[in-house]
Amino acid sequence: MSTENQKEQIEMQDKMISDALDKIKHRIVVFSGKGGVGKTTVSVNLAYALQSKGNKTGLLDADITGPNVPKMLGLSNHLVYYHNRFIPHVCHNMKVISIGNIIESGQPVIWRGPLRSRLLCQFLGEVEWGQLDYLVADLPPGTGDEILTITEKMKPDLAIIVTTPQEVSLVDSARAINMAKKMNVRTIGVIENMSGLLCPKCGTLIELFGSGGGRRQAAELNVSFLGILPIDMEARKMADQGKLIIHENKQAHFSTAIWEIVKVIENVFYDNNGVPGSRELESFDKIDAYSKRSS
Repeated sequence: MSTENQKEQIEMQDKMISDALDKIKHRIVVFSGKGGVGKTTVSVNLAYALQSKGNKTGLLDADITGPNVPKMLGLSNHLVYYHNRFIPHVCHNMKVISIGNIIESGQPVIWRGPLRSRLLCQFLGEVEWGQLDYLVADLPPGTGDEILTITEKMKPDLAIIVTTPQEVSLVDSARAINMAKKMNVRTIGVIENMSGLLCPKCGTLIELFGSGGGRRQAAELNVSFLGILPIDMEARKMADQGKLIIHENKQAHFSTAIWEIVKVIENVFYDNNGVPGSRELESFDKIDAYSKRSS
């Protein structure tokens, strides 16, 4: 293929992405410096919470080599590609796209970076997203090609960095925060996940990974702190069954914590009258319900 043809294809793809994004009011990317911190759990429950408040919401699984969104939502059907467009699945009234619904279960995606980035561009520009209030992108861990592609093309309003409280996780989440800054994401916030386990027997809060690391890091790096999420055995069991705890049990500790975080996130996009604005996120200073019960 000639250089001129390649240039035309890139311009055409960028135009398709721009046209798609023009129909999406707010774009959120969910980062993690390392794997295993619960990034996908946060992404799917956050997207559902936004949708359940009356927002038209899309969920993009941008983790090409480790797509877990379909498993957590119980989506097993293959994607439809019709007239050169992907037709996203609809789950809990959310539009969902993932390579996990293209490849066979258990098959590895052994692709180099450029091919993964190309598919992500297709997921942005060649998907029937339609009019959306929010598009949430669940990014892969680290600071590699896919994150560069999504951040450059998607132009997010908000980057959420998910970390656990211990130092080994904070080292990596600092890299994710600084990458978001270098990519000029307007607003950056930190969520501290797996911040304590409420003992089902006695109600004592057990800090398996410590606590306060996410809040401290947000202050040190001058970004917003969105809140804390507990370790919740019920959330883990439901995710394995393709169910969302925030849908199945709205009173669970994890669910109530997600709702509080959503309130903080909405603050950056709308004022008290529901008018679109550009306010910065405020710090999350509430003491979560599960923390109160541990005292």
